[in-house]
Amino acid sequence: MRDRFARLRRISLRPLSGKSPRSVAGQVFILQVALVVLLVVFAVFSLFLQSRRDTNAEAKRRSIAVAQTFAHSPGILTALRTPAPSKVLQPLTEAGRRSAGVDFVVVMDTHGIRYTHPMPSKIGKRFVGTIGPSLAGKVYTESVHGPLGHEVQATVPIKDTRGKVVALVSAGLKVKNVTNQVDRQIPIILAAGGGALGAATCVTALAGRRLRRQTHSLAPNEMTRMYEHHDAVLHSVREGVLIIDGNGVLLLANDEARRLLALPVDAEGKRVAELSSLEAEMVLLLVSGREATDEVHFAGPRLLAVNQRPTDRGGGPKGTVVTLRDSTELQAVSGRAQVARDRLKLLYDAGLGIGTTLDVVRTADELARVAVPRFADFVTVDVADAVLHGEEPATTATGMRRIAVSGIRDDHPLYEKDRLIDFLPSTPQARGYGTGRSELVTDLSTATGWRAQDPERAEGIVDYGIHSLIAAPIRARGIVLGVANFWRSKEHGPFDEEELSLAEELVARAAISIDNARRYSREHALAVTLQRSLLPRALPEQSALEVGYRYLPAQSGVSGDWFDVIPLPGSRVALVVGDVVGHGLHAAATMGRLRTAVHNFSTLDLPPDELLGHLDDLVGRIDQNETCPETPAAVVGATCLYAIYDPVTRRCAMARAGHLAPVLVLPDGSAAFPDLPAGPPLGLGGMPFQTAEFDLPEGSQLVLYTDGLIEDRTRDLDVGMELLRESLAGHPDRPPDESCQAVLDELLPDRPQDDVALLIARTRALSPDRIAGWDVPPDPAAVAKVRLAAADKLDEWGLSELGFGMELVLSELVTNAIRYGSEPIHVRLIHDRTLTCEVADASSTSPHLRYAATTDEGGRGLFLVSQLTERWGTRYTPQGKVIWAEQALPKTEDGGGPCGLNKAP
Repeated sequence: MRDRFARLRRISLRPLSGKSPRSVAGQVFILQVALVVLLVVFAVFSLFLQSRRDTNAEAKRRSIAVAQTFAHSPGILTALRTPAPSKVLQPLTEAGRRSAGVDFVVVMDTHGIRYTHPMPSKIGKRFVGTIGPSLAGKVYTESVHGPLGHEVQATVPIKDTRGKVVALVSAGLKVKNVTNQVDRQIPIILAAGGGALGAATCVTALAGRRLRRQTHSLAPNEMTRMYEHHDAVLHSVREGVLIIDGNGVLLLANDEARRLLALPVDAEGKRVAELSSLEAEMVLLLVSGREATDEVHFAGPRLLAVNQRPTDRGGGPKGTVVTLRDSTELQAVSGRAQVARDRLKLLYDAGLGIGTTLDVVRTADELARVAVPRFADFVTVDVADAVLHGEEPATTATGMRRIAVSGIRDDHPLYEKDRLIDFLPSTPQARGYGTGRSELVTDLSTATGWRAQDPERAEGIVDYGIHSLIAAPIRARGIVLGVANFWRSKEHGPFDEEELSLAEELVARAAISIDNARRYSREHALAVTLQRSLLPRALPEQSALEVGYRYLPAQSGVSGDWFDVIPLPGSRVALVVGDVVGHGLHAAATMGRLRTAVHNFSTLDLPPDELLGHLDDLVGRIDQNETCPETPAAVVGATCLYAIYDPVTRRCAMARAGHLAPVLVLPDGSAAFPDLPAGPPLGLGGMPFQTAEFDLPEGSQLVLYTDGLIEDRTRDLDVGMELLRESLAGHPDRPPDESCQAVLDELLPDRPQDDVALLIARTRALSPDRIAGWDVPPDPAAVAKVRLAAADKLDEWGLSELGFGMELVLSELVTNAIRYGSEPIHVRLIHDRTLTCEVADASSTSPHLRYAATTDEGGRGLFLVSQLTERWGTRYTPQGKVIWAEQALPKTEDGGGPCGLNKAP
């Protein structure tokens, strides 16, 4: 066929030796050059406008940055309070102006009177510009005609520690300087445009040269004549010709091809797959684009010999040329063609039906079912038992688990499913497993090696009529995972060498899916184990809350949900619920890191908003550290809600970072979502978090949860939150553990798609008779009175044996507060699971434990406190600080200490 087209080409080109100066290539070249010139001119103009806009924007950004930096610089407020602010600020603004690259930095009071200016004569005069928005606390940019000329300036407020605007700072540049920067860029832009024009012209010339070579510099009329010659020859041959492009679209079909394939009149231009007159196998061949030589295919009653070759070998367009020859006389080979057709259909069905899930047993069962009865009468699949657990298989065929059995009848004598088998080395299964090559046994009755496995069962197999076996190893990525056994009985003839290849192809399609399932099982088991090890195994002992919780892992894999209950000093308890974005090992590991960080930050006794701020910084650092140029990591994001409940004051402080609002159930049974500022998710940075405080009546229930509890594809988020509220309302007396189960039963489907963490805490209150407090005057003589009052209270509580140690602790802490602290000073004793002593004052200075030298007169008090107590520390409050120390209660007869918390109603 190729020789015919070559001869046709030489015949067609002989009368066309003359070349027209107006060839198709020349016309296209002129049009392309004109288009390139227009595009380059437009691009240069666009770059000029973009550069000018960017320079103006940069000038504004620089002005804002300089003004804000100066407004927040240390010492600015101190300088403004001096009698002569200009004397202090003028050198600073001039130095800052020169280093920042702006033309002026002006500090003024709230009336617009300048303290500084590059021109000293302008100091003391009114600022030229708008100051109203800046007095309102906003950053304002504008373009004005000032003392230096036409200026672009930004005005920023200076605020004192209470947020009041006490002065203004304005920084900016002269428009002339901004314009000069644009003008300096014009030569670069023009040079780039000229370079682009030259490069584009070269590319256009090369494209025109290629077009000229492909069209042989023919004029349009010459190309028309050549097409007419080709068309006449193409439709006169008695062999079908098809031309198909790379997308499977039929570009050309001659008359013979239309006749042989019964193509419709409008077949050209349609996709081959859309032509209903073609057989399925013919369609698969035509769209595949592969080479074919005299392949036999059916076309209705005809048997066609098909040849197919690609068209892009000589640099032509991608596609294929197909020739068809009627070979109906070759009906003798039609039986073989039918067999090949059936085998191809079997492989096609196997590709669709095997590996639909990431389950080893399910995949093996799919392999067995697709091969029976079309290829074998019975199929058994045996894999190494370690594969079922996601582990690497052994090197020998021992410990093989039969995971799939399928056959045309159920009364066969083969080993049953789930049996553990140790194949002997003489068996085909062991040989195939060891070598990685398939074993063919055409006649089981005469073979001897396989009988050694189980002689009695082997005899029963032969008597049953099973006579032929193929043992094909299940091999993927260089590892043998098991063996697939294909058995034939008296209903079919024995297997042959050709069918051995078919069996290997079937098993190869299943092997990758089985190995993927094995790897998934291993990763899933590791992730679940990691996640369970990172979650709390038991809640800590505490008396402030009665807590119930549930954690349900997702069916599709582990996630990053977590919760915690953390006891804090002073009988307080922290509740935490969080959710890390994503699934898998990465999310579980990140969850563990965040949970550990929350525990560490909680030991600092930080307020909820400050703790979330530290956690936000940590997530940002994790994101930066895990990003690399080769494989950019997904952004680490998380949500968290942190709450602190104090049973002494019955107040709860909480803050959240992008997390869902909790549900508050009051003792009367009403349930609502408290007004709690949302805050951004962890890892975004830039925005502070806010703490909200609530008074909780004793017996209130605080419900914390993750989004997996309420999110569902079939309903909106608001609907899910309302369902949660309704499931909690009206049950004030229900224990938290029962409430957890009731909520899960009502809101969750049978197989949740996401992890679910649910924490329900019922509040308790510390009885007033377990709390004692005294105000202490700033007089050293008051220390003895406090010690005496504390000793009396300990006697009243039955804790006299702790009196000596507590008196020493009180003496040191109260003396330090009087000596180094500020009024008011208050002492409080709390009798709970431990005896807690708290000394509060209005100072924010915290004492530190140190080793005192032999010659030092002081410095040993805190050392005594640390030795006499279980633990001690400092907690900062808006009013100052609290120094606390805890002593363990003496053991009672039942082995525990007394607890004075009221039970929830």
